[in-house]
Amino acid sequence: MFEIFKEFRFEAAHALEDSSTSGGRYSRLHGHSYRAQVFLRGEPQAAGWIMDLGQLELQMGAIRARLDHQFLNEINDLGPPTLEHLARFIWQQLAPEMTGLHKVIVNRDSCFEGCIYYGPGPHAG
Repeated sequence: MFEIFKEFRFEAAHALEDSSTSGGRYSRLHGHSYRAQVFLRGEPQAAGWIMDLGQLELQMGAIRARLDHQFLNEINDLGPPTLEHLARFIWQQLAPEMTGLHKVIVNRDSCFEGCIYYGPGPHAG
């Protein structure tokens, strides 16, 4: 079993509901630099790879175009623009055309935080 990955970066703004400890800072418009990683698992096919990374880059580019320099609260089908929802959104955009999709990771490196999404249903990682 092999696992390959590719990542992309995007800049975006959002506003969230505040928590009891946030002091109102989440509800104000603010932005982040995000890094998303997409992982595929499988065995190499006849061409010698799990998937052509150039094709993966094209598919990820379409998602990046929807997210980069956008106000995430206005993106249809995203839901509240949290790390969790971003990871699930990216998965949902890729899953219909991508065999072997294993996980999506979304990071906010400057905040030292991120989220891993393994898709719907029970998973053992």
